Amino acid sequence: MKSRTLALGVPSEKQKQFFSATERYVAYGGARGGGKSWAVRVKAVLLALRYPGCRILILRRTMPELRENQIRPLISMLGGAARYTESKSCFDFPCGSRILAGYCRSERDLARYQGQEYDFIFIDEATQMEEYVFHALKGCLRGVCDCPKRMYLTCNPGGVGHAWVKRLFVDGKYGEGENAADFRFIPAKLSDNEVLLKNDPSYLAALESLPAPLRRAWLEGCWDVFEGQFFDEFSAALHVCKPFAVPPEWRRYMAFDYGLDMLACLWFALSPDGRIYVYRELHEKGLIVSEAARRIKERSGGETPDLILLPPDMASRQKDSGLSIRELFERGGVSGIVADNRRVPGWLAVKELLAPLSDPAGGKTPRLRIFSSCPVLISHLPALRCDERNPGDAAVFPHEITHICDALRYFALYYSAENKKTAEKKEWTPLGELRKKAIANGRFQKRRRF
Repeated sequence: MKSRTLALGVPSEKQKQFFSATERYVAYGGARGGGKSWAVRVKAVLLALRYPGCRILILRRTMPELRENQIRPLISMLGGAARYTESKSCFDFPCGSRILAGYCRSERDLARYQGQEYDFIFIDEATQMEEYVFHALKGCLRGVCDCPKRMYLTCNPGGVGHAWVKRLFVDGKYGEGENAADFRFIPAKLSDNEVLLKNDPSYLAALESLPAPLRRAWLEGCWDVFEGQFFDEFSAALHVCKPFAVPPEWRRYMAFDYGLDMLACLWFALSPDGRIYVYRELHEKGLIVSEAARRIKERSGGETPDLILLPPDMASRQKDSGLSIRELFERGGVSGIVADNRRVPGWLAVKELLAPLSDPAGGKTPRLRIFSSCPVLISHLPALRCDERNPGDAAVFPHEITHICDALRYFALYYSAENKKTAEKKEWTPLGELRKKAIANGRFQKRRRF
């Protein structure tokens, strides 16, 4: 084949950083309009030419998105320098390299990539995919080609994958087996994309006209707010405080959600002025009931809460013992009352706790504050998304961030119900008092007997 020159364009400074990054997992993005899709195409082509015989996968959530954002632009960019086979959605280069375009909307779609080998994987719009996709594709990052194995992601705040992308690439919080040196985040804003600003200056004006939360996410690339966020009122500056020694006379509660996939517990302290502090948390997976009860006791540090709110699904019995989950927890020294599991009223109760109230100093502080020593709740609560079918409910996916939020919901609904009972008692007046008031006002007449 006759050699030809490809005109790929001129990258911005941030795109140059993306092209030259050598970490195993590189994420690029943040604000909208940062030139992410173009960077993916150019980087993939450069890799295909630099490492003959390599296999490259470009992945998006759906086939229509893939076709419009990657396949058609790639066909135009390459201009015949690589042979495109539509039935396989792949580009074959004369040097033996191949770029494959794929989509992944569900676990069923993911199955087609299991067992395959790729030298480079691009996940375009990674925040639109759940974390299991990322972990499954890590196992496909291998091959016999003598080249580095890397995964590249592009992302914007929001979407079902917001929490895991933010954790790994923005917050830099790593779990077991995750090495900080393997990850790099390159933030990009619209201001970095001079080509788009020049060709479509109205796009900047459109983003600037958005409501404040969306403007912060889409224009400024802020990862604390995003489209579809359920608790958009949450603010770390407002709702997070430094830990302090909780006075022994304050009432204390504990609420937890349990499953073999996750044990999530929260400890609450009530101050005399009606403020609530989340002062301790526990978030561990893979614990059977006896282990979960033991960990709760250990984490309590000898404290005995005034009340423990148990998960609502405690009646199921274990096959080996014949005992219910509640009975097993009680055997482990953890007993209490079953929490109210209503979702919409529960989330409304959480929102009431997050709402700011007037304080004695004349300022505004929320009823609920969270100790900075509770990082799981602080990161998972603002990551909850609205349910697409019921805006009054929070989405149940990604499931891994819902457990500790459910524990907060159990407490909020209980607290709301107790406050209502207290208010009703205060408003209730004994019959004798009502009669005295009626006589004093001349409205009471004694019944005549027959």
